[in-house]
Amino acid sequence: MFEVNEGIIQVSYIIATILFILALGGLSNQETARRGNWYGITGMAVALIATVLGDVTQHYEYLILALLVGGTVGIIAARRVQMTQMPELVAILHSLVGLAAVAVGFANFMDPERLAHYLGVELTIHDIETSLGILIGAVTFSGSVIAFGKLSGRIGGKPLTLPARHWLNLILLIGAIWFGYQFVVQSAAGGGMQPLIIMTVIALLFGIHMVMAIGGADMPVVVSMLNSYSGWAASATGFMLGNDLLIVTGALVGSSGAILSYIMCRAMNRKFLSVIAGGFGTSEGTQAAGGEDQGEVVPIEAEETAALLSNAKKVMIIPGYGMAVAQAQHIVYEITKTLRAKGVEVGFGIHPVAGRMPGHMNVLLAEAKVPYDIVFEMDEINDDFPDVDVSVVIGANDIVNPSALTDPDGPIGGMPVLECWKGEVSIVLKRSMATGYAGVQNPLFFLDNTRMLFGDAGDTLDEVFKAL
Repeated sequence: MFEVNEGIIQVSYIIATILFILALGGLSNQETARRGNWYGITGMAVALIATVLGDVTQHYEYLILALLVGGTVGIIAARRVQMTQMPELVAILHSLVGLAAVAVGFANFMDPERLAHYLGVELTIHDIETSLGILIGAVTFSGSVIAFGKLSGRIGGKPLTLPARHWLNLILLIGAIWFGYQFVVQSAAGGGMQPLIIMTVIALLFGIHMVMAIGGADMPVVVSMLNSYSGWAASATGFMLGNDLLIVTGALVGSSGAILSYIMCRAMNRKFLSVIAGGFGTSEGTQAAGGEDQGEVVPIEAEETAALLSNAKKVMIIPGYGMAVAQAQHIVYEITKTLRAKGVEVGFGIHPVAGRMPGHMNVLLAEAKVPYDIVFEMDEINDDFPDVDVSVVIGANDIVNPSALTDPDGPIGGMPVLECWKGEVSIVLKRSMATGYAGVQNPLFFLDNTRMLFGDAGDTLDEVFKAL
């Protein structure tokens, strides 16, 4: 239908690649994140248009229909999904990337002209690319679906600890590689469909078991890890299709996701391989049973909270998933502005895995226009807690749990946490005494210098704001 010069297509791909790199650079900093998003949007638009005009030669009506359906679904999802639902949206989108890689791999294998295009060593290399794309895509798809279920509450956050689970993972991985090898061998003789299907099924089971065995406390790492997998699946598909842009884009996503996962694991004092093997959140320590109270809590009312905040010299606000659920980030900022106007020093302490995905709390605070210069990472702020008069913990549980330091065998044992109990007073906002996502009771709630402000964070903080 359209004829576009190949040189123009390649130039477009280069432009798109540059824009994607600029997008990653922009997203690395809060102040430039919005610009980074626009770079990414523009790059994807250029890549999509170049691919459509350069590679599609017929059946444009089906392509246009697919673009309209996909675009409509994307717009509706973006407009309707709340910030609290963003992690599971990211997870399910990762699953679609994996599913696309599997579908493209099978379609490419069943292309009747495939054997005419590739001969000898070229066919072998092409089949290896196909099997890798399907293998990684299938793991990404099934793992992301399970992650979506855990994040949305449809599947419990407790890890599935089957007997000899690590051996099971190893057997599944070796089985997938073996049937992938059989596919390559049989493909040269005109067959290969049966081992390819078996490999795909094994990869799907591997993805399910891998994520099911990971504890709920590590969901941010899981989301980041699956993001990396989706990138590598896309890159493998790019090699299979001979699309340079897809190779580069997939590699960018895969490598950046892997680096982010590594950084988060390091911040949590975990080994990356241990996490993906289901080693985190599976031990049965003294706190693993979960929810038994460990003493009496001291409740506090909104008026008393407001008085403590007004009389404080230094306040540290620690947001958690509960703030996202209550959509309380805006009232939090109003309180912050009021306190700063009274001369109170206010800061925000952000744990690397607060929320359900990397950077979840940072995004919420940016949405509420909280100044970037008063938002601190855990490593920057932990040593300052002895000088903090009042710490306000908003719907966080695991990231301020002292048992992470005192119970090395527990589900969150060894994970660095925000040590707010070292300050003068900690005020914890919670709906109830329910445990956090890791299923671990928090000794912080029962300390003498802790006060519990029960209720919906949005409502209670609004009362605090009115009392200031």
